[in-house]
Amino acid sequence: MFTTARAFSGFSVDDIDTARSFYEGTLGIRVTENSMGFLDLHLDSGATVLVYGKDGHTPASFTILNFPVDDIDAAVDDLNARGVSTTIYGDDPDLPTDAKGIMRGNGPDIAWFRDPAGNVLSVLSTA
Repeated sequence: MFTTARAFSGFSVDDIDTARSFYEGTLGIRVTENSMGFLDLHLDSGATVLVYGKDGHTPASFTILNFPVDDIDAAVDDLNARGVSTTIYGDDPDLPTDAKGIMRGNGPDIAWFRDPAGNVLSVLSTA
């Protein structure tokens, strides 16, 4: 019978080792390798996200993972200090962002960044 009790999400990357280094080392997410050699990201919310290597990987054209934060300026400063660029949409007129890469006043304040495989992630304000 179909059930959603154990559902999970996943996305592809071009290099599993580089992804592990980024998600575990840079972002500080607990990462384990599963029996298929893929990565499981263990989020503090209790969710697990599958990261799998794919030959010919093409980065997603949408945000694949969102991190809600209480203080977006502090989160962006922290990401920037870790070497993560949050100014990826600085030239996009449809996504007007400030010098930190934060789009303000158009829904929740949000800043986007990319993982090493080019997938888009975000931090967004809960305040």
